[in-house]
Amino acid sequence: MKRTKAERQNLLKNTIDETPFITDEDLAKKFSVSIQTIRLDRLELSIPELRQRIKSVATDQWNETVKALPLEEVIGEIIDLELDKRAISILDIREEHVFSRNKIARGHHLFAQANSLAVAVINDELALTSKTQLKFTRQVREGERVIAKAIVEGNNSKGLTVVHVNSFVGEEKVFMGTFQMYHSSGKGVEINETGN
Repeated sequence: MKRTKAERQNLLKNTIDETPFITDEDLAKKFSVSIQTIRLDRLELSIPELRQRIKSVATDQWNETVKALPLEEVIGEIIDLELDKRAISILDIREEHVFSRNKIARGHHLFAQANSLAVAVINDELALTSKTQLKFTRQVREGERVIAKAIVEGNNSKGLTVVHVNSFVGEEKVFMGTFQMYHSSGKGVEINETGN
């Protein structure tokens, strides 16, 4: 049975309230309508596009929390952050991120997303990357969304905090990085007995 416009819009609003980072494409599939219909519904309901929703949530929740760099200097949009534990950011690969000839993302954009997330997750005014180990596992193309997930492991033997960042397009891992982070407090996060 086909929903009325009012029913669809009510469900749309509830869905976005519950999952603010859902894309227009996913909404169109969920409600079996065109992307344009979703966009028109959002406009009528005064619901901003995904990028604005991400910025709004990030600004509200983490502007005062991120200490090591201004939020606007993080590459990608932070969508989850628990200092000295974990963080997640999203980067939509656009024309300015890719080589014009083949539309493949330049590696330094994926590195910058991961590195800035590793800095942002550190609970200190100053955090610098001391050493990295990186691996790109597949090419990323224009139009793809990269989700970077940082996990703070703890101190290594030199007193640097170790942050692991894995980046994904959908379920597929596209980048792995281990970042040794120096910060001004001179001490990193302690590793508990389970290694977490």
